[in-house]
Amino acid sequence: MRTALVIGTGLIGTSAALALTRRGVTVHLADHDPEQARTAAALGAGTDAAPEGPVDLAIVAAPPAHVADVLADAMRRGVARGYIDVASVKGGPRRELLERGLDLAAYIGTHPMSGREKSGPLAATGDLFEGRPWVLTPTRDTDTEVLNLALELVSHCSAVPVVMDADAHDRAVALVSHMPHLVSSMVAARLEHAEEAAVRLCGQGIRDVTRIAASDPRMWIDILSANPGPVADLLTDVAADLEETVRALRALESSDEDKRREGATGIEDVLRRGNAGQVRVPGKHGSAPRVYEVVAVLIDDQPGQLARIFADAGRLGVNIEDVRIEHATGQQAGLIQLMVEPKAAPVLTAGLRERGWAIRQ
Repeated sequence: MRTALVIGTGLIGTSAALALTRRGVTVHLADHDPEQARTAAALGAGTDAAPEGPVDLAIVAAPPAHVADVLADAMRRGVARGYIDVASVKGGPRRELLERGLDLAAYIGTHPMSGREKSGPLAATGDLFEGRPWVLTPTRDTDTEVLNLALELVSHCSAVPVVMDADAHDRAVALVSHMPHLVSSMVAARLEHAEEAAVRLCGQGIRDVTRIAASDPRMWIDILSANPGPVADLLTDVAADLEETVRALRALESSDEDKRREGATGIEDVLRRGNAGQVRVPGKHGSAPRVYEVVAVLIDDQPGQLARIFADAGRLGVNIEDVRIEHATGQQAGLIQLMVEPKAAPVLTAGLRERGWAIRQ
C-alpha cells in the first residue's frame, strides 16, 4: 500500500491515518466538514488535498447510518482499488450496498475494537489500535487483493486481525460493547440527581462501571440505531435478571425466614453467574485471565511518584502485570494497586516497605 484515502476524520479515521503516515503511506483526508480534515492534516495525519487519481485503499470512517451512502459514492467515483469501512456494525451496510446493485468484490467490512470516550481528530493517536482486535468480514466474493490491503492496514496499525461473519460480529459487539454501554449509562444516570454526600463516596468500583458512560451520545445514537435488534434482545435478558434480583431483594426484607432464605439464594445465583461470566473475559496472557496478587500502596499526589514506584519494582525484579489507581476524595493522595504474580507479591511488599513506601492491606 502506497496511497490511501480516509473519508471521515474523527477519532478512528484520524488515528488510522496517523498510523499509516508513520509507515510511509501517502494519506489523503476528506470529511463532510472540511475544517475537521484540515485539523487532522495539521496533526500530521496526511493531506487534505484530493488525490490526483485512484488510491490503493479507501477507508470510510463515517457513522454507521451514513456508511453505505459514503461507500456507494466513493465506489461509483472509482476513488480506490479497494474499499473498507470501520463502522461498529457490519451486516446492515453490506446489505444496503447489495440492494444498490454494487459489485462488492472490492469491498470488505472491518471494525477495529478500539476507541476512547472522547471523539474527533484532536482525540486521535497513532497507537490507538496497538494490540487490539480488528475484525474483518470478508465473503467468498471478496477480492484477494482487497483482503490483503485490509490486512496490511491492520498490520500498519499494529492491531490483531480477527475474521468473522458480519452478522455474527454484530451480535458479538451487541454483547461486549453496545449493551454494556447502555447499562453503564443507566447506572451513571442514577448519580445525576443524587445527594452530594452520596456522590462523594464514589470509589473505584463506580468509576469502573460508569467510565464508558462519558462517551458522546450523538455517536452512540448512530451506533445503536444500526444494531437495535441484538441489543434489545440482550437487554430483555438483563431486564429479566433485574426483575428476579428485585424480587430476591424484597424477599430479604421479609420477616419470614423461608422467604429470606429464598431471597439469599436468588442473590447468590446472580452473583455466581456473574463470577462465571467474568472469568471468561480474556486477560493479558491469553484467553483466560490469570489470578494475580494485589499489593496496595499509599502514594502522594506528587510528580514522579508513579515513576519511582515502578522503578523500585523493577529493581526488585518484579514485573507489574496490571495497575489500578484509586484516588482519595478531597485528599492529595491515592491508593495504587499493583497486580503481580502470587510468588512475587511477598518480594514486592517487603522491598517496597524497605524503601519507605506505605503498604496497605
